[in-house]
Amino acid sequence: MSKGLITTLVIIGGLIVLVGGFFMWGAGIFDRAIAYQEEVNAQWADVQATYQRRMDLIPNLVETVKGYADFEKETLTGVIEARAKATSVSIDPSNVTPDQLAQFQQAQDGLSSALARLMVVVERYPDLKANQNFLDLQAQLEGTENRINVARQRYNESVKGYNTYVRGFFRRMALSIFGGGEDFSARKGFEAQQGADTAPVVKF
Repeated sequence: MSKGLITTLVIIGGLIVLVGGFFMWGAGIFDRAIAYQEEVNAQWADVQATYQRRMDLIPNLVETVKGYADFEKETLTGVIEARAKATSVSIDPSNVTPDQLAQFQQAQDGLSSALARLMVVVERYPDLKANQNFLDLQAQLEGTENRINVARQRYNESVKGYNTYVRGFFRRMALSIFGGGEDFSARKGFEAQQGADTAPVVKF
């Protein structure tokens, strides 16, 4: 075998290794980005589940409170309307815009505020406060609010990890080449209300 042929084969072999390594590098980045993306989607599903749990408790709460004839109807109406608004806002985390998430958060925070106002009014009704059914629902709502805060924090953490990964210069370049049309744009997380360090909670 001639020296020139050996050199040619070495060059070809080197190119094959280089191209193969490049594709393996790109595939690894793509797979990792998908894993981050799926984690964000899973955490979002947990957020939705906790909010849905709260909305499922509200009809029973309203029925219990309505049993007290002199209870302020305006406050109850506010809770019912806030729940309806929150239920109507549904978004897909894989294709969500900052405006959509802001609308979702605003609706859910509105429901939190309506529930908080309801609990303030309840203070004027000692018999209602002592009602066992009400006490059970109150305890469940308190637990659900805590779950909501935890789910939101975990979602924000997963969004931060995903965004940090896909924004890297070389990773962004690899995803543009190997992404296959998949959208790896940055995701938006929940934001605290102005003047607050954490997501709003219902104070009972």
